[in-house]
Amino acid sequence: MICQGKGRAALLVILLAAFILFFFSKPVRAEEYSGADTSGSAAGFTGTTTAGSSYESRTTPVEGERSPNYNQLGFEEKGYNSGTVIREPGTSEDEDDLASLNVGNNLNITYSDGRGNLSGSLRILITLTLIALAPTLIIMLTSFTRILVVLHFTRAALGTQTAPPNQVLVGLTLFLTFFIMQPTITQINAEAVKPFEAGRMTQTEFIDTAMKPIRTFMYGQTQIKDVQLFLDIADLDDIEVNDLEDIPSYVLIPSYIISELRTAFIIGFLIYIPFIVIDMVVASTLMSMGMMMLPPTTISMPFKILLFVLADGWNLVIGSLVRTFY
Repeated sequence: MICQGKGRAALLVILLAAFILFFFSKPVRAEEYSGADTSGSAAGFTGTTTAGSSYESRTTPVEGERSPNYNQLGFEEKGYNSGTVIREPGTSEDEDDLASLNVGNNLNITYSDGRGNLSGSLRILITLTLIALAPTLIIMLTSFTRILVVLHFTRAALGTQTAPPNQVLVGLTLFLTFFIMQPTITQINAEAVKPFEAGRMTQTEFIDTAMKPIRTFMYGQTQIKDVQLFLDIADLDDIEVNDLEDIPSYVLIPSYIISELRTAFIIGFLIYIPFIVIDMVVASTLMSMGMMMLPPTTISMPFKILLFVLADGWNLVIGSLVRTFY
């Protein structure tokens, strides 16, 4: 214990000595060391570092001379000033100044390449943002919603709480979505992605061209009354429901989502009917046998699974569900 206490005391002494050496050996800024006027009126000042070497620091650059840049220790660095540029409002007239945004001392984000297009750094930023929003876009703008809701209804009708698990249902839904959306994705790649990569269209043209196949798909699965509902809410009575080109995307997308939910609930109701019949038969049988304390779901679930397997339920459900999109 005594040795440990002495070791700790020695360690504290060493750390304290290192701190004192570091603090008192730190070079002094030129402004603090020099007695010259640093209020901005003086043309410059001269000082001496702790090492003894003399240096000269100017606060006002000479006309026609490169502006010096001083680091945190007060020494002059070669080259132009790399610090944050602060200008008066309305004083930036150069195209390079107007096309760049100074974020930090060494970080400049250029949002224009001089031809009306976004720069590479801003494209990367937008791409990362779209990747973060990709799950929402997949759920809202594709067949994902209808498929997932129907599969959940199927599992609930069977009475199996966690079979298949959610991961399996989501994975199956994702691959079925890719299968259904494959023609749309192929059209987007041929009409928008490849021309954009070749430089034959701008960002605005790329977005408009890429949205056309998606809008066509959504409009084909959307009921007219849902589109009319959101047109009425948005006070767009002058737009014809049957004209896809005039319907804005902010009206078409919620209309499509509501139509998908309605269709999924209708399919789920049809799936529930045969399994409800099995529950009623099992419940009436148990009641007639006087076995009222036995839960009917415990007996009916094996019969539901047997009926689903014998009827090749997965083939029927998936096949009928996919055909609703064609």
